Amino acid sequence: TIKAVFILDNDGRRLLAKYYDDTFPSMKEQMVFEKNVFNKTSRTESEIAFFGGMTIVYKNSIDLFLYVVGSSYENELMLMSVLTCLFESLNHMLSVILESDPQQVIQKVNFRVDDGGLTEQSVAQVLQSAKEQIKWSLLK
Repeated sequence: TIKAVFILDNDGRRLLAKYYDDTFPSMKEQMVFEKNVFNKTSRTESEIAFFGGMTIVYKNSIDLFLYVVGSSYENELMLMSVLTCLFESLNHMLSVILESDPQQVIQKVNFRVDDGGLTEQSVAQVLQSAKEQIKWSLLK
């Protein structure tokens, strides 16, 4: 099982974190753990680390570090599968967000627009759909 998923910036500050058990019950303990993991992994080229009795797989892209944490007995390939799904989903979504033409954004997320053009409701639906896709990729 996955103990945690977190994303840090290139300075080791938390951007997003989700803990699935009580290994680190307080926010302070979580932040200390994340900082220690970042300090251990930020200067290496590997994709796996063993720290504090846990298996940690990670990837970095430009200025983001994505981590998936499991127990020391967890299969590294399964953890890497979760990490790859999260990484590729974020890459796809961020490339869509960087698009400046609303029609192109809608086309890239496979959303059809009525002949009337882009509406407030359709933008909200696109954002909700993206949110749901991320949520389901994290829960898998």
